[in-house]
This record gives sequence, C-alpha cells and structure tokens, in this order.
Amino acid sequence: MMLIKEVIEIAVEAGDAIMEIYNSEEFDVEMKSDNSPLTIADKISHKIIKEKLSALYPDIPILSEEGREISYEERKDWKLFWLVDPLDGTKEFIKKNGEFTVNIALVKDNDPIMGIIYAPAFNPSINISSSVTGTLYYADKKMGSFKNIGGVIKKLPCFGINGKVKAVRSRSHASKEEERVFKQHNVCETISIGSSLKFCMVAEGMAHIYYRFGPTSEWDVAAGYAIAKYAGANIQGLSFNKQSLINTSFIITNKVNSPH
Repeated sequence: MMLIKEVIEIAVEAGDAIMEIYNSEEFDVEMKSDNSPLTIADKISHKIIKEKLSALYPDIPILSEEGREISYEERKDWKLFWLVDPLDGTKEFIKKNGEFTVNIALVKDNDPIMGIIYAPAFNPSINISSSVTGTLYYADKKMGSFKNIGGVIKKLPCFGINGKVKAVRSRSHASKEEERVFKQHNVCETISIGSSLKFCMVAEGMAHIYYRFGPTSEWDVAAGYAIAKYAGANIQGLSFNKQSLINTSFIITNKVNSPH
C-alpha cells in the first residue's frame, strides 16, 4: 500500500540535503546543454530521491530531470511512474532567495494523481527565506490538496481572494504574451515568485491566475499540476508522458475563488 507520508519524508530528506549546500559558503555551478544551471545540490537530491523511491517501490519507474535519458519507446506504455524534479528553481537557489523546491509526482495513466512540493527555505506567510522554516504542499487525488508549515496543516484553498484580479508570474520568464493574457483577464496586480511555488500560490488562493508562455519540461509542472488541480483550479495546456517531454504555454485559474 502506498502512503503519501513516506514520499513526503523522502522529499524532506532531499530538501534537508539541499539546505546543507545552500547554507555553505560556496557551491560550484555548471551549465547543462540547454544552458540552464546545475549544482551539486541537484545531483545529491536526485540521488536521495531515486534511491529511496526505488527501495520503497521497486516496480514503479522513475523519470527525473537528472535522469532524463529514458527513451519514449521504453516509457510510452508506463501505466504508473514517478516524475521528479530534484531541485526546481536552480536559478533561485543560486541567488539564495529561498524560492526553490523539491518536486515529486506520481503519474497514473498519464495523469498526476499525487504531488509533493517541498520548499525547505521558504515561508509564504512572511515572504522571506529561512534556513529553518520550510513549507510543504502536497496533494492526493482522493484526499485533496494541503499545506503544512511547522506541523500546522491546512486544506487548500485555505482562503480566497476577492475583488481585483491577481496573477502570479515567474521571476525569470516574463514575456509580452503574458501581459496580453493578463489584460484579457483584467489582471490588476501581479506577484513574482520562483519555481513551482507559482502553482501553490493559485492552489492556496493567493492568486487567481498563473499563465506561462513558452516551454516547460514535464518534471517542472507535474507536482504543481496535482496540487493546483486537487485544490479546485482549472488547468489548460499541460499533458504528460508525451513523446516530447516539453509542454508549451499553459494557464491555471483558481475557479473556486475566480472573480465574477
């Protein structure tokens, strides 16, 4: 029997290992083939997650950003698999602004049915980074979506926003197309945040809309997809276990608290 608690513990262990590097005086950064950064923290987190998930669930394959070389021919018939980003928001990690996450999703029949996002250095209630206080978001298709800070658990959306339409946007990927969509939706205010935390802001009710123009990889969005979806949000433009692991533009709206 699969328990989300066990997977949460793995995400937290990976996050703790990331924090040891985050709090060190320096860490090396190398560039991947797509010109995105890679640190030793990405590699260590990947190793922990892969080893722990494989030990607990040896029959469930793992597709991870740091293990992406699995061919479509091998994975196309997978009915159940883990989709992992061991360190989402590496740019934010390097900047040391706290807005990075560990993402683990369970995908069944190409649909994320479980998602865990652990932000070990972030507390959205006070919007500062911290080496002590982390934030955990998690979701299960049967249970719904939740937020846990310091053992205080709240079901999402835990509050709704009223009045003017608010959008959440990326710190690193702003675009003119984004502005056009915001205008269509009468967005009056935007907040910027890194990594998959944008999904969590919509799931929590801190924003009405998250629009992303341009490509994202499936491991970037799978855990956030589950958390937003099972909190009641509407999602358009994302699909999983495709021949290409790249998604194009997508939009998420908080239908529970959507403006009239």
